[in-house]
Amino acid sequence: MVKYQESEEMYLETILVLKQKKPNVHSINIAEELGYSRASVSRGVNLLVKKGYITMGQNGELDFTEQGKAKAEDVYERHTVITKLLVSAGASSEVAEENACRIEHVITPELFEIIKNHVKSK
Repeated sequence: MVKYQESEEMYLETILVLKQKKPNVHSINIAEELGYSRASVSRGVNLLVKKGYITMGQNGELDFTEQGKAKAEDVYERHTVITKLLVSAGASSEVAEENACRIEHVITPELFEIIKNHVKSK
C-alpha cells in the first residue's frame, strides 16, 4: 500500500507542478518529468482517474478533480516545507529536495504540523 500511495502522490504532485508551468498537461509530460516509461505513467494515470483524483479530456489533457487538487496541494506543501527545513538545517538544495521527496510520503500528520509550525516561526 505504501508503495502505491507514494507513486499516487508523486504523480499528483508532478501534475500540479507541471500545471504551474503550462495549462495543458498530458501523460507524456509526466513520463518526461519523472523519467518513467509511457506505459507505467499510463497505468498510474488510469488508476488516478478510477480513484476520482483526475479527469482526462478527449485530447488526453489531465485535470484535477476537487479531491485530487486538494491531495496534490497537500503533498506539495509537505514537500516544500520539509525542503525548507532541511536547507535551514544545512543541507544543499539538491540533497534537501531528494530527501524531502522520500520523507513527504511517510511523515505522520502530527509530525508534519510540528515541522510546519517550526519552519513558519523562523
